[in-house]
Amino acid sequence: MQKLTSQADWIARARTVLPAGGFGNFDPGIVIARGEGSRVWDEDGNEYVDYLIGSGPMLLGHGHPEIIGAVLEQLPKGMTFFANNAKGIELAEAIVEAVPCCEQVRFVASGGEADMYAIRLARAYTGRDKVLKFEGGYHGMSAEAQMSLAPEVRINFPQAIPDSAGIPQGVADQMLIAPFNDLTAVEALLDENKDVAAIIVEPLQRIIPALPGYLQGLRDLCDKYSVLLIFDEIVTGFRLAYGGAQERYGVTPDICTLGKIIGGGFPLAAIGANTEIMQHFDKSTVGANKWLMQLGTLSGNPIAAAAGLKTMDILRREGSYERLRAIGKKLQDMQSEELSKADIPHQICGDETLFDIFFTASVCRDYRTAKHDDPKRNEAYNATLRHHGIFKSAGKLYPSLAISEMDLELTKNAVQAAVRSIHA
Repeated sequence: MQKLTSQADWIARARTVLPAGGFGNFDPGIVIARGEGSRVWDEDGNEYVDYLIGSGPMLLGHGHPEIIGAVLEQLPKGMTFFANNAKGIELAEAIVEAVPCCEQVRFVASGGEADMYAIRLARAYTGRDKVLKFEGGYHGMSAEAQMSLAPEVRINFPQAIPDSAGIPQGVADQMLIAPFNDLTAVEALLDENKDVAAIIVEPLQRIIPALPGYLQGLRDLCDKYSVLLIFDEIVTGFRLAYGGAQERYGVTPDICTLGKIIGGGFPLAAIGANTEIMQHFDKSTVGANKWLMQLGTLSGNPIAAAAGLKTMDILRREGSYERLRAIGKKLQDMQSEELSKADIPHQICGDETLFDIFFTASVCRDYRTAKHDDPKRNEAYNATLRHHGIFKSAGKLYPSLAISEMDLELTKNAVQAAVRSIHA
């Protein structure tokens, strides 16, 4: 077989064997060959400053020597066992120590899997069926999560709209949809529906921040109506702070899900809660009728656990989060300054550790208001950034601790070019 060398060849080959030519995650028009530190290279050798960082997990950058060392130490001892292993137990201990709501955790292989089990766990514990989620909230690929994730048509709340084919109507009937950042709407739904098991929410919804007091308001409403509060911290866990959004905002949910960073770049996620709730994973304690069956071939994988443990060890070091926020603030400011100089309406939306730009003069507070006035402007802006060596998604920018002053200077030059491209 002839060796393929160009990116165009790889793209053509992918189109033959992959639906839509890709893995379903990112632009299939680019094929990444390797990553190192803050940079990635495509198959044509083009170099980029990486602000996608694998959609979040590579908070320390690619190929961090201490992570590689931890993985290489574990590799000859075994790659997977489908049994308890010391690294997985150590990782569980570290998570329980760090995350306020966690007294116990159960490992799975992906964030979407963790969210699915969190919803099922809430139903098992409460004996209720309905779940309230927020329009635009992302919680993986389960049938429940695919309700009103990105609806193209505005439908009256609380009707749930499936974003995927293949989901039975019965799933939609058990889901209530509310606008984010609206406590009045949530209370009205809880008052009308006495069979709600849980509210599931991203503490930072995609990149939309919770209004001051909103998360505490959800906590109070859940207590008032005996509903469980689930924080989806797949993205925010160990990013907003070492203890995640729970530490950052001072609000403790009943259940949380964690992923991305806790696997150090390998497939690993977890569900965490207090012992009383988590006992539903223990058949000998709760009995067959209340037992939540869960197993997975790679759950608690020792390679992923070793990488996650070392990542968490590095993040605990003094100044890690201060530096991450300082990098994020510089990235926010450089874009806002250039756009303001060009009189281009915009909003920086998110947290210093995760954010992006909406090209609008309106305040972005929920799914329906977090929109570009002209989506083509955003497309042109991001296309120009890519052309000038900046690798990011069209809707998020992930700072990492690998970003250097040189990276920031290169990014600033790319931003200036991108602003010129949409100001002309």
